[in-house]
Amino acid sequence: MSVVTKEARRLKRRRRVRSKVIGTAERPRVAVFRSNRGIFAQLIDDSANAGSGHTLASVSWTEDAFRDLSKADQATAAGKALAERAKAAGIDTVVFDRGGYQYHGRVKAFAEAVREGGLTV
Repeated sequence: MSVVTKEARRLKRRRRVRSKVIGTAERPRVAVFRSNRGIFAQLIDDSANAGSGHTLASVSWTEDAFRDLSKADQATAAGKALAERAKAAGIDTVVFDRGGYQYHGRVKAFAEAVREGGLTV
């Protein structure tokens, strides 16, 4: 009997979600990665170059504007910043890929901030 780690279970959920959630040029996928120290997100067009994703906009907690914030505030600020960058790129609607994480806490705060920023999720 093998022991399945927490990370392996998350990756299994991530693959299952990724098989159903596909981003296009008109409606890109918002891919979220949550580390212990911060949050990363990208707007990805999966239809570009025969299946390989093309990043249209991104945001990272390592940017100077987000470094000194708490984790929850960091997620909210990053969500609003990604929404602004998406608007600048001419994107109004996106599909949300939670990356295997529960829709709770920082991931939920990020998604709500993206909605507040004006994107339709």
